[in-house]
Amino acid sequence: MEVANTGAPNSKVHQWGVILAGVECVRLKPLTRMISGDDRPKQFCPVLPGRSLLSHTRLRIAPYLAPERTQVILLKAHEAFYSSEFNHLDARQMAIQPRNRGTLPAILLALVRVLRSDADAQVAFFPADHYYRDEGAFMSGVQSAFAASALNPESVILLGATPDHPETGYGWIEASGDAAAGLRKVRRFWEKPATHVARQLLERGCAWNTFVMVGRAKAFWELIRWRAEEVMSWFEPLLRASAGQENLMVEDIYDSISSSDFSSLVLSSAAERLRLLSLPDIGWSDLGEPQRVYAVLSSAPERRRVAIAAAAGMAS
Repeated sequence: MEVANTGAPNSKVHQWGVILAGVECVRLKPLTRMISGDDRPKQFCPVLPGRSLLSHTRLRIAPYLAPERTQVILLKAHEAFYSSEFNHLDARQMAIQPRNRGTLPAILLALVRVLRSDADAQVAFFPADHYYRDEGAFMSGVQSAFAASALNPESVILLGATPDHPETGYGWIEASGDAAAGLRKVRRFWEKPATHVARQLLERGCAWNTFVMVGRAKAFWELIRWRAEEVMSWFEPLLRASAGQENLMVEDIYDSISSSDFSSLVLSSAAERLRLLSLPDIGWSDLGEPQRVYAVLSSAPERRRVAIAAAAGMAS
């Protein structure tokens, strides 16, 4: 997984993080309602002990990415939940979408925010609802991806998790070469394959797609221009807008566009510009299904955290 640093510029001053927190997940609502007593989205719920999934994500990346270079992409409909959690944050660290239009507009809005501040930015995108048993190894992989991006400025680096079973609920990435060789060319994506296909992908050394992506902001922008220019054209005027103009313009944009998915519209048809960096066994899980949450909570490290949280509650 290690990517050698050959002296190419890779200043942390230009490293940005974007947390994608504008998701809705009906599959987890019975569980989150039981935990929190209301219908809050999973990213604002303490599904794991102690704090919300979004807070876990922020704390995970905070030692590596400066708060002033971290953007959280949210939905206006969730204001009741993020206003209390983020009452200490500068408004410039939050990008509020008027409504849910899918992952592609969310990523475009984040890129506009980043590029207006730093034309030389590298950016890492993080879903807000993931779990990593070994968070240090995961963030080490992110730093390796930043280094790889500096050496491959036209490419977008995808982080893949090492699978341990033929999972049918995840997307898979097939890449050329040996995972131990480091950065590999992406060949194709397999979205939620049938069980027999997942077994073949596991045997071929394919990786689970974590949807964590790293690259130059301009590389993401050009990738979207290449595969989804019509959607991107709505966001281009925002690059020249002032902060005061942004809210009204974003309202108009989101009123005018349809929902669009970054994976299906951009990634799936742009393999030649994508690279895969396979992570070691970091215990990754996308907490989008109740059974995945139960599996994580039943693991040894999480059982200890649950016990500690319960003991703290009894003592208070």
